[in-house]
Amino acid sequence: MRRLGKVLHVSSRGSLVLRTDKTPPMGKQARVLDKKAQEIGIIIDVFGPVKSPFVSIRPKGNIDPQKLVGQMLYLVKE
Repeated sequence: MRRLGKVLHVSSRGSLVLRTDKTPPMGKQARVLDKKAQEIGIIIDVFGPVKSPFVSIRPKGNIDPQKLVGQMLYLVKE
């Protein structure tokens, strides 16, 4: 499990947006967790500068994305 980054905001489509220091994998092989190791969702897009890209995460249906703004999220590669 490695640190992914802090949630900056929620997009108009309900995705979580954060900035990270390394380009992460996308899709179902990369699960995103919160500090309590609860699964938050999956990475659906990586965009912006290569050295410090932004990541878009689609939260699971039972997750309130507004409560995650400012929280650190973690990546688990499978």
